[in-house]
Amino acid sequence: MKEINELNLPDDLRYAEDHEWARSEKNNIRVGIDDYAQDQLGDIVYVDLPQKGDKFSKGEEFGTVESVKAVSELFIPVGGEVIEINKNLEDIPELVNNSPYDEGWMILIKPDDPAELNALMDRDAYLEMLKGQ
Repeated sequence: MKEINELNLPDDLRYAEDHEWARSEKNNIRVGIDDYAQDQLGDIVYVDLPQKGDKFSKGEEFGTVESVKAVSELFIPVGGEVIEINKNLEDIPELVNNSPYDEGWMILIKPDDPAELNALMDRDAYLEMLKGQ
């Protein structure tokens, strides 16, 4: 497992306590799990994602990630409607391990309230939270 100073945590993302990341892209928000989460889970073998058109409130479970170690729930960091899912994860779930912020993203949502993104942690606050665990 990686040390905290070895984690890849981009500055342009916002982070949730449950280790999901969110990136604003025009009027939408792309979501996935961060480097810490994928590292803790180990080799990811299956990702269960919602359907396009599904709607979630902030903090609701939107799917699961299965690794060789465990099954973990995914919680949506910003409420909204799923407008796209990463279909590549159906056949290549290890993209979450190899490229959690680019090829391993999970869903794209149209947020109900874009301001919810600002309530998430920036990189520095997220690192402080991790150091406290």
